[in-house]
Amino acid sequence: MIGGAAVAIWCDVACDVREEFDHWHTHEHMPERLGIPGFLRGSRWVAQDGEGYFILYETQSTATITGRAYLERLNNPTPWSRQMMPHHRNMMRGACRIEASHGAGLGQALVTLRLSPQPGKAQALGAWLGQTLAAMAQRKGVVSAALLHHVGAQPSTAEQQLRGGADRVPDRVALVSGYSVAAIAALLTQEFSEAQMTARGAAPGSVAALYRLAFALATTGYTQRPEETA
Repeated sequence: MIGGAAVAIWCDVACDVREEFDHWHTHEHMPERLGIPGFLRGSRWVAQDGEGYFILYETQSTATITGRAYLERLNNPTPWSRQMMPHHRNMMRGACRIEASHGAGLGQALVTLRLSPQPGKAQALGAWLGQTLAAMAQRKGVVSAALLHHVGAQPSTAEQQLRGGADRVPDRVALVSGYSVAAIAALLTQEFSEAQMTARGAAPGSVAALYRLAFALATTGYTQRPEETA
């Protein structure tokens, strides 16, 4: 990952509005977010089974995602955003600090893992995740791995109200991206299985899911080569 913080979002969108949702998110919403100072890269992922989205905004620091500029955008949605926000279903959204990051690339596949520690197991679980994610990032088929931690409650915003009220929030999040779908998918039945996570100190109910990359945008634009400007 890039930067020191991120906004991680999981949601469902009804089938009959997904085409417009993708158009809005690609051509207005993500460019708008990337126009906020400190936002570095955005990516939209679609669940491998076709149900649901994962959206990630990587930012310079937690100050970016708790600061005035971002809050102003959340409280002043565009007309198109006002139209699309009510279509977000089962919304989970977390402003997170990045506790560990290995690799900055994005592959075509991504596993997201949401979890919380069992009482008294936070330190042991965190240590295992840190070591495991560092090793994963070096595997064949994998390009990056990261561990995120929710920074705490955020103020209610106009966008939240359009979605029907307060969003659910994650606690800890692990992300592993790779160019091999098979290598990333294997995590669901291996390291990130429910049984394995519980054995390592995670509370029951951890959720792992597989996504494919649909769109990504970074603030660093394309620079023309000299011969192209002649």
